Amino acid sequence: MDRVVFEPTGPYHRAFERTLGVAGVPYAKVNPRQARRFAEAVGTLAKTDRLDAEMLARMGALLELQTRPPRTEAMLELKELHLAREALVKDRTAARNRRNALTASLLKRQNAQRLEQIERQIAAIEAAILEQIHADADLSRRFAILTSIPGVSALTAFALLIEMPELGALDAGQAASLAGLAPIARQSGRWIGHAFIRGGRAPVRRALYMPALVATRFNPDMRPPTIASEPQESRQSSL
Repeated sequence: MDRVVFEPTGPYHRAFERTLGVAGVPYAKVNPRQARRFAEAVGTLAKTDRLDAEMLARMGALLELQTRPPRTEAMLELKELHLAREALVKDRTAARNRRNALTASLLKRQNAQRLEQIERQIAAIEAAILEQIHADADLSRRFAILTSIPGVSALTAFALLIEMPELGALDAGQAASLAGLAPIARQSGRWIGHAFIRGGRAPVRRALYMPALVATRFNPDMRPPTIASEPQESRQSSL
């Protein structure tokens, strides 16, 4: 199957991705680390724009790269809104940190005004995201399912729906792998190392971190199993 293979480049690839989606052209978006490893595997160590394009074309021809359905205009706008919110949250953190170091009254006043402005902008973006989600029947249904899980707030549901639109069409293992939460085995012969996680979508992991901590404490379905301690008499008799 013919398809376009490209690497994500932050804000620069979004217009390209939108154009492909409108034209109905299937595409595969490749992790840059994966593309670099492929180039090294076939013996290409140099890196230029022309070589990268050739390697991506060769990669698409040799590997069964999974194509993705194009994102709708609504999802693209939600993504843009979510990125703007994340940027504002970083600005808010920086302003709060500056607040503790300022001594001049003028700077304190300006910083307080900036914090108030940031809070208003964040609230406006969150309201716009929620409005768009409720305007879409499928997104609204999935949002309701996510927020029904103890520990998953509206903000976490925003991140999951926007950063992982495939959610709901994947099994548990695929979802964990896509988020970068599936343990990767390390074994060679008789040696068995500790499994670890890597790759995947960092925004999804960040969004799940605090809810996961809460769930392990208060959600009985996700709480780690308690290992019953052996009675003192049994331990003494076995010694």
